Amino acid sequence: MSVLPYYLAWLSGLSIYFQRRVLSIFVLGFSSGLPLMLVFGVLSFWLREAQVSRADIGYFSWVAMAYAIKWLWSPLADHLKIPLLHEKLGRRRSWLLLSQLAVMVAVCCMALTDPQQDLALMAAFAVMLAFASATQDINVDAFRIESAPEKLQAALAAAYLAGYRLAMIMASAGTLWLAAIFSDGSSYDLAGWQQAYLVMGLCMLPGIITTLLSKEPVSGLQQQHYTSGSFLQRTLSWLKQAVVAPFIDFFSRYKWHAILILSLIACYRLSDVVMGVMANAFYVDMGYSKEEVASISKIYGVIMTLIGAALGGVLINQFGIIKILFIGAVLSAVTNLLFSALSQIGYDLVWLTLVISADNLSAGIATSAFLAYLASLVNLAFTATQYAIFSSLMLLLPKFTGGFSGRWVEQLGYSQFFVMTALMGIPALVLIVLLARAQRLKQNAAQ
Repeated sequence: MSVLPYYLAWLSGLSIYFQRRVLSIFVLGFSSGLPLMLVFGVLSFWLREAQVSRADIGYFSWVAMAYAIKWLWSPLADHLKIPLLHEKLGRRRSWLLLSQLAVMVAVCCMALTDPQQDLALMAAFAVMLAFASATQDINVDAFRIESAPEKLQAALAAAYLAGYRLAMIMASAGTLWLAAIFSDGSSYDLAGWQQAYLVMGLCMLPGIITTLLSKEPVSGLQQQHYTSGSFLQRTLSWLKQAVVAPFIDFFSRYKWHAILILSLIACYRLSDVVMGVMANAFYVDMGYSKEEVASISKIYGVIMTLIGAALGGVLINQFGIIKILFIGAVLSAVTNLLFSALSQIGYDLVWLTLVISADNLSAGIATSAFLAYLASLVNLAFTATQYAIFSSLMLLLPKFTGGFSGRWVEQLGYSQFFVMTALMGIPALVLIVLLARAQRLKQNAAQ
């Protein structure tokens, strides 16, 4: 039998990614991924070159907590009509356009700010960017889900993730390269950073144009649900259905084990997130250039993360989630010790490449196992809500603790700081062991 029909079928399947709706979601995914690194990763590099203290850089990381609490104001996107824009664009596109314009303005405002002259103003614009970006994420997710039937959702999710990852590389490596190109060759040139951020602000234009050219999705069930009752009544109803009911369901299913599970979710990423807050400041203090960090950390690191994620999926299929969850936690802690060793070795591109490779590979394995674990916890009746709450909980404690990371580096030095972050992984290991034991006891009791 000829293999030609199989190739034709395969090519026909790929054609779905060239549909207008799928391409639109790809561009919107790019718009969602762009601001994250500008407010969290690359910004710390800029601030450290500007001689901002490590303590202040650590506190700046609290800005990213907006992503962890975005569910708090998400009902506004369903309930609140934006004057003028709602009549012209509809509910989803009006919120999308407003958030995208806010992101663009915030990035440009950051670009026009000198952190050495007014650090508080830079912090205010960073907060503005974080909240605008988190609001954009809320509405892109809603737009994606409502824009197509269920059979297209997988393609839309793949397109969204591809655009999101591409934007992260653009915003991290691209910004560092642009800052280097626009600089006058000195170790710190404000104009170089400002021009790089202005270019990133302009990169929001494709998303804005896509929003304007897209069709407003129709969701009759959603509109019917939200048209009865006052705003307060609808909000209280939302809180009951979206927050209270999912928690009641979760605790009713897992009983006292729910406390262990929530504790694990809260601290599993503590080790790597707290270390990550100081990563860029560490690279600057060790003498690495923007081009070197862009090439090794931002591109090679992303590739190794994807490889680690794929490897994690294979290992989970072979050994189960709990075992790989434990291995991922161990690897995340151990690679922090490698950063401690690098701080003693000094400037060395070979060692930097090896350490970053190991760190991102382990992060990929740990993340894939953790996300699979979170997915296994949800009730299909509350899939979106429970997963959103879990994903928010997993960031709150790490992001809050990470705010003190700069102060700890100044008191302990980089070597001891990285050792301390490695030790932060121990509670997660203990909780995984306890949960695995509880799981075995439950299975034995069922038999």
